[in-house]
Amino acid sequence: MEGYKIFIVEDDPWYGEILEYHLSLNPDYQIEKFTSAKECLKNLYKKPDVITVDYNMPEINGAELFKKIKQTLDVPVIMISAQEDVSIAVDLLKLGVADYLVKDDNTKDILWNSIIRIRENQSLKKEVEDLREELGQKYDFEKIIKGTSPAIKKVFALMEKATTRNINVSITGETGTGKELVAKAIHYNSDRKSKKFVAVNMSAIPKELVESELFGYEKGAFTGAIARKIGKFEEANKGTLFLDEIAEMDLNQQSKLLRVLQERELTRIGGNDEVKIDVRLIVATHKNLEEEVQNGNFREDLYFRIMGLPINLPPLRERGNDIIFLANYFIAETCKENKVPVVALTSGAKEKLIKYNFPGNIRELKAMMELASVMCNGKEITEDDIKFSTTKGKLFAMTEEKTMELYYIDIVESFLKKYDNNVVKVANKLNIGKSTIYKMINNGQIKID
Repeated sequence: MEGYKIFIVEDDPWYGEILEYHLSLNPDYQIEKFTSAKECLKNLYKKPDVITVDYNMPEINGAELFKKIKQTLDVPVIMISAQEDVSIAVDLLKLGVADYLVKDDNTKDILWNSIIRIRENQSLKKEVEDLREELGQKYDFEKIIKGTSPAIKKVFALMEKATTRNINVSITGETGTGKELVAKAIHYNSDRKSKKFVAVNMSAIPKELVESELFGYEKGAFTGAIARKIGKFEEANKGTLFLDEIAEMDLNQQSKLLRVLQERELTRIGGNDEVKIDVRLIVATHKNLEEEVQNGNFREDLYFRIMGLPINLPPLRERGNDIIFLANYFIAETCKENKVPVVALTSGAKEKLIKYNFPGNIRELKAMMELASVMCNGKEITEDDIKFSTTKGKLFAMTEEKTMELYYIDIVESFLKKYDNNVVKVANKLNIGKSTIYKMINNGQIKID
C-alpha cells in the first residue's frame, strides 16, 4: 500500500536524520530526505503529500524554495527555522506556508502534530471533493459501463437487482474488467448513495496492517499511535465498503472480518468499547472463491456470509464488438484531454484489436488507446500504431496501471531514444514545446544517455 509521502529538506544531515527517525515511527509515512533545495525540486514529480523545509539554506533559502515548489506542485509546506522571527513567520504564512516551526527540543513533537493536522485537512477536503464529484455524475449503468454486448447486458440486469435490495454483493472477474466501477455504480444507485463509498484493496495492505486499516486503533495502542484512528468500517458507516481482492486475506484476518460482519460491531485495536456499524459490503476478487474454500485458503462460513448477490464480469475478449466501442470511447477521451482532433481506427486496427486476447482487459485497452492516440500520425490509428506487450528495450508495459503523466514521460523518453536525443525533432513529432522536454530533463523526470 502506498503510504503518505513526506519530503524532508534539511541541509544539516544530523538534524534531518532526527526528523526522519521521529516521523518514521508512523508506519504509514514514506519519507525521503534531501540536503539541498535542488534535490527536492528534481524529485517533485514523485508528488509528495507534504514537505518540510529548512528556512536557512545556502543558495536557495526556504522562502525561495517554497515559491518554486508552488510553481510545480500544490503541496503543503512546513517551514522550520533556527530563529524565531515573527515578521518572517507572518510573511511566510501570508505566502501560503502551511506552518512555521522554530527548532528547539519540542520541534519533533510539534512537527508530528502539524503533519497530522495537515493530513486530516487533506483527507476531509478530498472526501468533500470526491462526494461532490460522485454525486454530480449520473450513474446510469449504460453511461458509466460502456458496452452493448449480451454479456454486459446480463451484468446490467444483476446490478439493477443489487441497487434495490440491501444485500451483500460479490463481484468476480479477471483483473482489469472494472469491478470497482461496478461496485460504485451499485452504491450510487442505491438508497445509501448520500453516504460514503469506501474502497480498500486488500492485496495492497501489508498483513500486519490489515486489522488497523479495517477496524482502526486507539491512542497508545502501539508505538506511533499518538491519536485514535478510525478504520474503514467506521468510515463507511451507513454507506458502502468495497473490499477488493478479498481472497488475499489470510485465515486469521478472515476470522476477525467474519466476527464483525456477524455481530455488526467492532472493537478498535487497543480499545474496549464496541462500536456499532451499519455497512453495505461489496467484495471483489479475480480468484474462484469456491476453489479457495475447497483448497482451505478461504473460510467457508465467511464465503457464505459475503456471497450475497454474485455478479461475474466477462473478460473483454468475450465481449465482441464492445472492444471497438470501448476503444473509440478511450480515443475520444484522450484526444479531448489533449485538446487535439479525434482520430479514427482503420479497419486493420479494428481487426487487430478484435483478434487480441487482452490479458489486461479494459485497463489494458485504455492504456493501449491512450498510447496509440499519441503515437499515430495523421487522422487515423493504424494497426502499426497499436502496440502489444514487448520485451525489447524499455517500452510500455500495457498491463501496468500508470497515470497519464507517467505514460507521457515514457512516450517522450522513448522518442528521445529513437531520435538520438534530438529535442527539437521530438518536440515537432509529438507536437509539444521544446521547453516542456527540457524541463522534464532538468527535473530528472527523463534521463538521457
